[in-house]
Amino acid sequence: MKMHTNYMGLKLNSPIVVSACTLTEKLDNILKMEDYGAGAVVMPSLFEEQIRREEAVFNSVLSETSYAFPEAMDYFPGLDEYNIGINEYLENIRKAKQRVKIPIIASLNGITNEGWIDYAKQMQQAGADAIEINIFFIPGDLNMSTAEVEHRYLNIIENIKQTVTIPVAVKLNPYFSAMGNIALRMKNAGADALVLFNRFYQPDFDIHELIIKTDLHYSVAGEIRLPLLWIGMLYGKLGLSLAATTGVQSAVEVVKYLLAGADVVMTASSLYKNGIPYLNTMNKDLNDWMYMMGFDNIAAFKGLMSQQHISDPTAYERSNYIRILEGAR
Repeated sequence: MKMHTNYMGLKLNSPIVVSACTLTEKLDNILKMEDYGAGAVVMPSLFEEQIRREEAVFNSVLSETSYAFPEAMDYFPGLDEYNIGINEYLENIRKAKQRVKIPIIASLNGITNEGWIDYAKQMQQAGADAIEINIFFIPGDLNMSTAEVEHRYLNIIENIKQTVTIPVAVKLNPYFSAMGNIALRMKNAGADALVLFNRFYQPDFDIHELIIKTDLHYSVAGEIRLPLLWIGMLYGKLGLSLAATTGVQSAVEVVKYLLAGADVVMTASSLYKNGIPYLNTMNKDLNDWMYMMGFDNIAAFKGLMSQQHISDPTAYERSNYIRILEGAR
C-alpha cells in the first residue's frame, strides 16, 4: 500500500505525525520516530513566556489568559529561568535536520505578536521545514469582543507569514462561533494548514486543599468526534491542508480522520501510553485496513466520508441530530 501524503506541500511517507509533546525534545526519540514510521515530527512548543522575559510584560501575558497550558508550568515559578532552552531549541532543530529525512515542524505557543516574529525566522534558519503556531488564548476579558479575538489570530498569522517562507500551520481551538468563516479568513491571512483542534487543559479543583490541580489526562478515542465533524465539513472547501489531532489512540482513529478529509493525523497520547514503537503498529494496522478495503493509496479514500462526498450531506448538520434523538427513543 502507498502510504504517502502531502501536508502543506511537504511530502510525507506516512500520514501519522507525532504532535508537539515532550517526547520530541530529544534527538534520540526523533530518530526512533523516523525508524518506526512517523511521517513527520512536531517539536515541543516554544512558549511566548520563554521569549518575553520582562516581568511587566510577563504579568500582562498571564493576566490575559484564564488558564495556562500545563506544558508551560515548569517555566512559571521564576523569571530567571525564562530564556533557558531557546538556543537549545534551535540547536535541536539543526541536529534533527542533520540526522533524519522526515520533515521537522517547529512549534510556537503564545497569544500576542511580540517575540514571535524573530523566533519564527530563526526556526526557519535553523532548518525547520514548517512552523505550527499554537495560539493558546482563552478570552477571559468580558470586554473583549469576538471581532477582537479573531483579529488577534489573523494578525499573528499575517505577521508570521510576512517573516518566513516555509509553510505555517495554525493549531486552533473549536470555540469560534463561526468556525467555517474563521477557517476561511485564516486561509486568506496566509495559513497553509489548520490543525483541528487544540485540546485545552481545563483546571480541576482539589476540594480538600482548596487549590487548582494541574494534572494531565491523556486524550481518549471518544474525543475525535468534534474535530471529525469539522474536518469533514471543511474538506475540499478551503484550498489548504487539514491536520487532525485529539483522541488518536489507534489506526481506527487515523482511518476515520483520513476518511473525513485530513491530510495527516497527529498523535502523542498513544505514544506516551504505548511507547514510540507503537507508531509501527499504527502504520501496519492502517496498511492492513487499506489492503482489506481495496485502497492502494491514501488519496483513494481521503475525504470519502466528508460532507462533500457523502450521498446525504445533511448527515453533518441538523437532520442528523434529529436522527440520533429518534434512535435513542
